[in-house]
Amino acid sequence: MHLSELLQEDLVKTSLDAATKWEAIEELVDLLISAHELRLADRAAVVEAVVAREKSMSTGLARGLAVPHGAVDCVREVVACLGISRTGIPFDSADGKPARLVILLVIPSDSFQRHVGTLAGIARLARHEDLRDRICSAERAADVMDVIFELEKPR
Repeated sequence: MHLSELLQEDLVKTSLDAATKWEAIEELVDLLISAHELRLADRAAVVEAVVAREKSMSTGLARGLAVPHGAVDCVREVVACLGISRTGIPFDSADGKPARLVILLVIPSDSFQRHVGTLAGIARLARHEDLRDRICSAERAADVMDVIFELEKPR
């Protein structure tokens, strides 16, 4: 599944307020709730699942990209959102650099293995510095979506 299939403009926040990865996770879960992708009643379970996954192994990838994720019973399909940090958030990344681009995935617990490819597709962003930079400097969610569509178009 492609990132463009999971995101839409109301699931993109171009200026995260978070200073820590824990705050980023909560801020992005709240974005999913405000966009009606998650129920408020499921907030605690989702935050707990993502935080537990993050504590077991950091999801901070190299080159300013982090992909926190967790598997829960309260969603039937993968839901995702994207946040951009103007200053960077320490995410215990492999290269030690702060994350400027944070993509949160909430995955149904009964189909986690099926979505490993989704994680791999998102990780492709780490290889495209120019596209990452364009996303991180985007002022509008529509501009972010344009870059994602460009990344995913067949070559």
